[in-house]
Amino acid sequence: MPFTEAKEHAPGRLHTIFAEPYAAFDNEVPERLLHLRIAVKELLGTPMVDHRLTLRVIHGWENGGFEVADLAHSDHLIDSLEAFAEVTERYRLAFEAGAPLPRDTVSLLAHPLAQAIAAAEASGEGLDNDTRTLPSRWPAFPQGLILYTLFKVYHRLTYGEDDAYRSIRLSTSDGECEVHEFHLEEGEFAVISPPEGEQATSVLVLHESQLAPVLQLLEECPLGT
Repeated sequence: MPFTEAKEHAPGRLHTIFAEPYAAFDNEVPERLLHLRIAVKELLGTPMVDHRLTLRVIHGWENGGFEVADLAHSDHLIDSLEAFAEVTERYRLAFEAGAPLPRDTVSLLAHPLAQAIAAAEASGEGLDNDTRTLPSRWPAFPQGLILYTLFKVYHRLTYGEDDAYRSIRLSTSDGECEVHEFHLEEGEFAVISPPEGEQATSVLVLHESQLAPVLQLLEECPLGT
C-alpha cells in the first residue's frame, strides 16, 4: 500500500506556531479563541489578500449516505469577506426556494476514483468489486490512499467529528499539501494549503450548512496582513 501518498496526524505549519496544536482548540483551553484567530489568520489571511483562496462548498450526502457520485460541490474564488457573503447568500436563496444548490460539473471523488481504477487495471492489477467500491479498500491501488483520505475529510465535514483539530499531509500529482481540519463550536471546516513558504492556491472546504457560521467566524477574526 502506498502510504507515502497521505499521512494523518502529520506535523504541519500550525506545529511551528503552537507547542501542542491538537490541544490548542479544546474548549477547556482558556486561550482557545486567541489560538483560533491566530490559526485562521495564518491559514486564510494571506491567501485571501493575494487572491489565492478558493471556497469549496460541499453538499449532496445526507441521512448517512456516502456514495461518491452523490457528493457535489461548487468552487468560488474568495478575495474578501464580501465575496464569501455573496456565496452564502446564493446558497441561502437556493435552499429557501427549494432550487438546486450550486454544483460544478467536475466531481471531487467519482471521476478521480474512476481514473485511478482504470490506471491500476491498465498496469495489470486485478481489482475486485469491494476494492472498487469500498473506500477503506481504495489504498490497495495507487492514488487510492489520497482519495480515501479526502473521502474521510468530506465525510467528517458532512457528518461531524469529535476531534477539534486534525493535521494531514498529502502527496499528490500536483505536489505536497497540508490539510488542516477543524470541528469547533464556531464552525466546521478544513483548509487545504501548500507547505509553508510556497505560494500555491489554498482551498477552504466546508459543508453548505457551515457557510453562515464560518462567515461569522471569519468576520470576527482579523485577516489582514
